[in-house]
Amino acid sequence: MAIPLTPPGETPPAEGCISEAHVERPDGGIWEHPVFWAVIVLLGSAVFAGYFIARIFGFA
Repeated sequence: MAIPLTPPGETPPAEGCISEAHVERPDGGIWEHPVFWAVIVLLGSAVFAGYFIARIFGFA
């Protein structure tokens, strides 16, 4: 039976980590924030519904 050259649980010298650090991409600004889009959709829905409510009551 062969004798292990490195103790169990340790990385052998020839197999070190070769990965690079993660490069974080810049923030996309307001276009990547879901709250902005939710507000736009809700405001559009309110205007759309308001138009039909105004028509029902004779304002438009």
